[in-house]
Amino acid sequence: MKANQLHRSITHKDLFKIATPIMVANVSTPLIGVVDTIIIGQVPDPTLIGSVAIASLIFTFIFWSFGFLRMGTTGLTAQALGANDHEEIRAILGRSILLAFIIGLALITLQKPISNLSFFLLQGSTQVEFLAHEYFDIRIWSAPATLTNYVLLGWLIAVGKAKHALGLQLLLNISNILLDTFFVIGLNMGVQGVALGTIFAEYTAVLVGIGVVLRAQSHLLGSWNIQRILKKARVIKTLSVNIDILVRTFALLIVFSWFTATSATLGDTALAANAVLLHFLTMSAYFLDGIALATEKFVGESVGSRSRTNFVSVAKLSTSWAVGVAAVLSFLLMIFGPTIIDFITVTPAVREVAKDYVNWAALAPLIGVWCFQLDGIFIGATATSAMRNSMLLSTFLFFITWIFLERFGNLGLWIALLSHFVYRAITLYLRLPNVIRSIDL
Repeated sequence: MKANQLHRSITHKDLFKIATPIMVANVSTPLIGVVDTIIIGQVPDPTLIGSVAIASLIFTFIFWSFGFLRMGTTGLTAQALGANDHEEIRAILGRSILLAFIIGLALITLQKPISNLSFFLLQGSTQVEFLAHEYFDIRIWSAPATLTNYVLLGWLIAVGKAKHALGLQLLLNISNILLDTFFVIGLNMGVQGVALGTIFAEYTAVLVGIGVVLRAQSHLLGSWNIQRILKKARVIKTLSVNIDILVRTFALLIVFSWFTATSATLGDTALAANAVLLHFLTMSAYFLDGIALATEKFVGESVGSRSRTNFVSVAKLSTSWAVGVAAVLSFLLMIFGPTIIDFITVTPAVREVAKDYVNWAALAPLIGVWCFQLDGIFIGATATSAMRNSMLLSTFLFFITWIFLERFGNLGLWIALLSHFVYRAITLYLRLPNVIRSIDL
């Protein structure tokens, strides 16, 4: 990309050229969990849905604790692109893949203590825990591939290869759905089949993905340079950004883990109902994340090219679209939510409880869009210390809110979760002027 292209204003077309493929790719991701839940949900036993919820939660917590591999890669690469530093664009890719592989091997090595801690913290009924253990022992072997896929996705988005990222995500998600269906329905393997399907899909995607990024980077100037990849100052910068995002992500996952763990204490029916409703939240969040990811890319380029004007323009343009999309999503979930619940589960008790709280879940896109967008802005600017501090404070306030609302049971739990979105948006917005002023003109 030529330097003068980086300084022009970002248009609606530019935004959606990146955002639309990511939306399509992202919205297919939670469909994996929905399909798993639909398959298990055809058996009228809420403990089976609960076991899928617990098993999925553990790996959401483990893998998304390392979500910085995607977010950090996008922000740093976009800034290098904005600065027209092609060798650094390539070096960030190599640096991040190396880090992902090391972390993946470490997770496999430490699987026993991780498993013990996970099931100590997330206690369900005996049957739920038994099935979740089976899932864990298989799925953990996908760690290197899963984390490397985060890096590949983040890098492709940053260099403007959104369609390539879409292709990889669709390959991963569709193959996962097909393999899960084969193992679970065809071979009657239960949660073991879900775990095996995911492993095969992850390694297929990473092998294809490496080929895609190697071809994409061949158009960059310069060449691979191991000294550049391992340069001390660059490694420290990468680790600093990633550790901030790690702490931020860990705090976020604590909130959702607490939500699910507390749901379990309210009974298997409440756990199953909330698991169904969380699919609404995750699907809308993944959809809105398409705009947030495009924001990361263009904000990162603006920072790299030292254009404060473009920074502000991107923030305003992307946020206006995100809010509009969020409003539509909330409206659709309020109208069609009960029908979707009936489709996901056949258990009458689960249906009844889920419908009682469906409107609270439907509000999540409209309330959460503000913090999603601010996350994208701060990641693109690599203002990660501010993100970290915001999330830590918001998580503290979430627990304070829950203490006051605990007597309301599941209703209090949903209000506390939505309040967490509000706390994140406010604390990030208060720091935004400092981020803008930090851009060198």
